[in-house]
Amino acid sequence: MENTSRPTPAARDTDHPGPDDPAAGPTRSGRPAKAHGGSTGRRHRTGPLRHRGGIVPPAILGLTEPDPAPGQPGRRPGTRRAAVSLGGLDLAAGDPAVDEDLTGATEEAGAARRGTTRRRRLILTALALTAVLSAVMLVATLVNWAPDGPAPREMTAAERERVAGMRVINYRDLRAGLHVTVGGGTARTDLVGWVDWARQLVYLDVGGPGAGALRGLAQATPTVLVVRPDPAAVPTPATPPLVPPADGWRLPTDRGLDPLLGLIFALAADGPEPADGPVGRWVGRDRVNGETVDILEGPLPSAAPTTTGSAAPAGPTGESQAARYWLDPAGRLHRLTASLPGVGPVNIQLNRTDRPTLRPVDALGGRPGLPRALSAAERDRWRRLPERLRSAGGAAVTLTAPVSAGTNLRGAGWLSWTSGTAYLGVTDLDADGARTLVRRDRTGFTRIEKTSAGGEADLPPLPPPNTGWRADPHRTEALDPLVDAALRTARGTGPQGSIRRVRGDSLAGTPIDIVEVDTARGPTRYWVDRTGLLRRVELPTRAGAWAQLDLTPGPVPPLTSSGATR
Repeated sequence: MENTSRPTPAARDTDHPGPDDPAAGPTRSGRPAKAHGGSTGRRHRTGPLRHRGGIVPPAILGLTEPDPAPGQPGRRPGTRRAAVSLGGLDLAAGDPAVDEDLTGATEEAGAARRGTTRRRRLILTALALTAVLSAVMLVATLVNWAPDGPAPREMTAAERERVAGMRVINYRDLRAGLHVTVGGGTARTDLVGWVDWARQLVYLDVGGPGAGALRGLAQATPTVLVVRPDPAAVPTPATPPLVPPADGWRLPTDRGLDPLLGLIFALAADGPEPADGPVGRWVGRDRVNGETVDILEGPLPSAAPTTTGSAAPAGPTGESQAARYWLDPAGRLHRLTASLPGVGPVNIQLNRTDRPTLRPVDALGGRPGLPRALSAAERDRWRRLPERLRSAGGAAVTLTAPVSAGTNLRGAGWLSWTSGTAYLGVTDLDADGARTLVRRDRTGFTRIEKTSAGGEADLPPLPPPNTGWRADPHRTEALDPLVDAALRTARGTGPQGSIRRVRGDSLAGTPIDIVEVDTARGPTRYWVDRTGLLRRVELPTRAGAWAQLDLTPGPVPPLTSSGATR
């Protein structure tokens, strides 16, 4: 049976005004209103509706929907949706309500709206650029930032002892690898190689954009520098060949490396610096080859002979130049920087594990060897040498004479031990290849200056000229003692003086005994093979280098215009 007490829908809509109906009477806050008729327990909320979160959002936030217009379908009672303006999600977009209001506005209003949008975009772009720049600056600062170390201070007594004993440690370590940089920019010169402090030898490959005429190989002792120029070499230096080339060495005219070489040799000594020095300061610490080192600033080593015989470089008023030394706790030097007068900034890197045995070139006297007295077999060959040479008759010869920085002679020709004559064509490499014919006979040396230049090893013309020979002083007269020594070997009982065997060697695959004779004119070395024939004669020149006259015994053409010789 139908319950007639339930009101009809029409009655509910009529009898119970909605919460937004102004006809509804006031109710107590928070208590439900009773229906007119009291026959139902249905409760209706009165007062302002709340958001699902429990709080009604302020109207100014634009999160509520407007009431539907008359004639439009309404919402289900009791529900409201929060409307979020799209402009709140896009800072560059405008407010839709404002845009709708301005839809039919004047042109001035449209321009104002576009200007506002443009300003917003410019502000956003500026903020983004600022953020990017700030990030870049932060990263750069973090990468380059390093904590400040201790301030420089005076060296302690222990640090002074390390600097003073550095030279003795270098001397005891014998050798080290070198990488030297001189100058900078387009004038930079790079030198790579080794130093042998025990045997007093430096062997380098010279390169870099500022190498100039010195580009190529270089070997030096404390008194002599010889170079093997290679203009076609690449600018980047490389480690020189451990066995140096035998030919092409000469004395350079450019002596710009002399102060640097003097400094390198002065880094080693068999005794420490004086006890009251050096004075200086501690600058900081560094890492070299995985090792912690101290950077100590002090004077350059005490004066040492350079390749010109002068003292080590000093300041304009005579004071020692300051240098920085990278020394490990054991006092071993790893790096040195200084500024040398006439040279500029110098950076010397030492590789203390790269220590090969170095071989001096023949222009520096070759390997030192172990001098000793002649054995019985060597003494017998030496005694029979003059007779053996007279029996051979003569020899073809080639000449290499690094006389001075302005005179490097090369020559070729013949000599006759039976007639005591010699005939050579000699070229001066430092005089634009000027060619000179040199003849030596029983009356002495005479010469003919040739106008045309010849090659270094070109033989003189045959037969020798009959006229034009002059005995005037000449730049080639430095080779006269060398030719005389080769001819005197065949006279009488041979060279007289103190005799010793310097070392064994080889020449063109032939075993050689090198015998040195000390005479009043200085030492002379004779290279004698095991058959008793002379293969080379060596003499020191006035520059300290060694000149060589190589001989190939055999028949020779007539060396004078009046007769023939073997």
